[in-house]
Amino acid sequence: MTKQAILTAIRRGLKRGSLPADQAAMLSGRMAAHPRHLIPARSRLPASGQVALFVRNVEAAFGTVASVPDSASVPGAVADYLAAQNLPGSLIMAPHPELQAIPWQDRPLLEVRQGRAEATDAVSVQHGFAGIAETGTLMLPGSPQRPVTLNLLADTAIVVLRASHVVGAYEDGWDRLRAEVGPMPRNVMFVTGPSRSADIEQTLELGAHGPRRLHVVLVGDPAPD
Repeated sequence: MTKQAILTAIRRGLKRGSLPADQAAMLSGRMAAHPRHLIPARSRLPASGQVALFVRNVEAAFGTVASVPDSASVPGAVADYLAAQNLPGSLIMAPHPELQAIPWQDRPLLEVRQGRAEATDAVSVQHGFAGIAETGTLMLPGSPQRPVTLNLLADTAIVVLRASHVVGAYEDGWDRLRAEVGPMPRNVMFVTGPSRSADIEQTLELGAHGPRRLHVVLVGDPAPD
């Protein structure tokens, strides 16, 4: 069923026709202008302060962070994390150009496969588009270079994120997405820590609906203040 057919079916169910011209113009203007919502004061910091806030909030949400000076240091950081967690060195990686340019061959014990994750994959490596400092959240737009399955299926999710891509608030993340990606992608995931739930007897359970572990490898320095 096409998008137009779905919308037509919804209007028919609501017993409503097309919007009046004034309402349609108002909605079109709002979508074109992208009005910004309130920006929390806690995120209005210099770039270095935003990175520090992002790290604190990731850790508060049961995630972990390792900072490395450059992309060449990423394989070592990933190998060290997997060894510390007693995890296998086999991982599925997003086919993103920035990840492909990393010298994974420097760590021959890492077995790297590119593509979409399968249910049998234990560890995934995703490319982080942006980090939201105000809540320690990763912004992960879906694309062929960033398969969404990497965010959901593996028990351990590793996200490689440039420190210069940490922004203060959600609105800043949306602004960057519109400027760099253009048309809105089909899927944008916001990930704050590993998957967890306390639905059953108010007992916190990690890995309830997705990865049990979330590890962020933060690369380089923040943007200039």
